[in-house]
Amino acid sequence: MLPNSLSEKTWTRELLDVLIRAGLIVVLVLFCFDIFSPFRDLMLWSVILAITLYPLQRKLLGPMGQKEGRVATLIVLVAIVILMVPIYLLGTSIADSVESTMAVVREEGVHIPAPPDSVTQLPLIGKPISAIWLQASTDLPGLTAKYIPQIKGVSLTLLGKLAGVGMGFLTFIFALIIAGIFMAHGEAGSRAAVQIASRVSGPARGPDIAALCTATIRAVALGVVGIAFIQMLLVGLGFVFKGIPGAGLLALAVLLLGIMQLPVTLITIPVIAYVFATEGASTATIVFSIYVFVAGLVDNVLKPLLLGRGVDVPMPVVLIGALGGMVTSGIIGLFIGPVVLALGYQLFWQWVLDRPTEATQ
Repeated sequence: MLPNSLSEKTWTRELLDVLIRAGLIVVLVLFCFDIFSPFRDLMLWSVILAITLYPLQRKLLGPMGQKEGRVATLIVLVAIVILMVPIYLLGTSIADSVESTMAVVREEGVHIPAPPDSVTQLPLIGKPISAIWLQASTDLPGLTAKYIPQIKGVSLTLLGKLAGVGMGFLTFIFALIIAGIFMAHGEAGSRAAVQIASRVSGPARGPDIAALCTATIRAVALGVVGIAFIQMLLVGLGFVFKGIPGAGLLALAVLLLGIMQLPVTLITIPVIAYVFATEGASTATIVFSIYVFVAGLVDNVLKPLLLGRGVDVPMPVVLIGALGGMVTSGIIGLFIGPVVLALGYQLFWQWVLDRPTEATQ
């Protein structure tokens, strides 16, 4: 009985040691997560930007010499300058719009015409809208005082959203700087990614999984964000040259709609209608309308060419991952969603195809 008692004590001691070590590891992981969590989004953006821009750095290494740090610094500086241009245009557009509105209010006042009879005839909502409209045309200060709590709430919400957009731009600029540091050590980072993937999924599948993650992030960057940026430039240039009021804001709305995979015609068609209503049908307005309408549909041509390019996963899987990730996790999920779904898709089909050989009869 003594040997059995010793073996039971040894087994109990070993089990207790394993549980204590596992508990300490869990506590350490939780502490590390709490410390890292404030910087999670920033570091994720940095990794995504580094993976996206690294092929450009590889192409520039030859003409500029084998100085990864120098090339990475140049790429980051150029990217920041490119970001500053739309931000500057957006800021000047907002400032001009506010200034012109204040000038009209000071000089002419706010004159709201009475509602037409057709508004009252609208089903369900016609009479309430007509009543509010009529009060706005006759007693605007009284109407404003009546709805001042709602106006205050909407104003605070809009200010909060604008502050969030500003913080988003600052986060993106800091992420670009950190991405430049990652790109300056690109070779070491690539080897580390392969080593981590190999340690998690095995030496045979590790390099393929690392390559799949890299290719998926680049495909989403080109196929979603890149196309949205191209659309913003094409449509925004048309708005600027035509002198559309608030062209910078409208261009930013085009970019956001493109990232959210919504049709840009939600912006272009009302602008075309506004141009025809204010300037009438002429050669300039017709050319502008055709150009803006076609520019708003350019994603239908570019998306099949760029989205999923270089990824051994069907394009609908990448698109569904981008949409689902954005719904669940915001803009950062636009990149994480396709990576996770593509990995799940690949692992599922590897499991399906890796069937044990059936014994021959």
